[in-house]
Amino acid sequence: MSSFKDLRIVDNFYQTSAFFPMPVILVGTVAEGGATNLGAYSLCFPYYVADKDSYAMLLECRNSSNTAQNILRGSRVSLNFITDDKKYFREAVRLGFPGDATVDKMKNCIFTLENGLAEGVRPQIVKEAFQVFECSWDSSLENAFKDKAGKTEGYEPPYRNFNGITSRFGAHFILKIDKILIKERHYNAIVNGVTAKGFPAVPVDYGYRDSTSFWCSRFKKPYPEKIQAKEGDVGTVKYAAKRIDPAVTFTDGACARLNKIPRIFLKAALTQMVQIAKAEGIAVIDEAALEIINDKRRNERK
Repeated sequence: MSSFKDLRIVDNFYQTSAFFPMPVILVGTVAEGGATNLGAYSLCFPYYVADKDSYAMLLECRNSSNTAQNILRGSRVSLNFITDDKKYFREAVRLGFPGDATVDKMKNCIFTLENGLAEGVRPQIVKEAFQVFECSWDSSLENAFKDKAGKTEGYEPPYRNFNGITSRFGAHFILKIDKILIKERHYNAIVNGVTAKGFPAVPVDYGYRDSTSFWCSRFKKPYPEKIQAKEGDVGTVKYAAKRIDPAVTFTDGACARLNKIPRIFLKAALTQMVQIAKAEGIAVIDEAALEIINDKRRNERK
């Protein structure tokens, strides 16, 4: 007999039928008059994360919302990540209430707006945020540029699969990340080595809501769990290294130091090392050269 109960799946299942942890984000867009509109969202997740010519987020929302209509009209977006201050979450809930015009919603907004760093006509960003993604909607995918603003009572088919108007009342937007802005304290933590003190106080939207309330949890000090690295066969590293580029070779000593790289990432890591070696004029990667290359890789990540 199962230890679980079978719960009916209904619309907005992540709120009505589940406890689904999500971020709390204020999405900034440019309204028709040029003012910045802020809407509160949790259905916003990483989309393109590796091996693309750009990185992207996916935003899901009602297509009649101010946010969706502004994106259809102007495409530029800011994703503002706020901390777990209770007054911020209370304001996020207010900003998420549907139907209010931008001028009415933003009149008494407690957040401070300032200009971002990306070029072009863009929404302002939230000064109180600990980080901001400045983004542009990629309307070329699925020819979503054909979807136009103005229909707030629902859109008729045909619908797109993953970008633009995806249902009568739904929309998905693939947002290319133009800039990642982060406050100095957290910037230093990422660049110089993060510790528990360096993490921002990130709130978590619990997903579930009833007819009267949204539920949010406050930040707790994170703790590290060491990665249980499995040492592979040095022979596997040597075999892979010989097949990257005949112009650059790896010594046995260098290969021995690379045997903790998971096999799934090995080829990509070795390829990057060879590219750096060639740029530095290194034909043989020994342990000393490996230090130089790893320093370059760390600097590239920064």
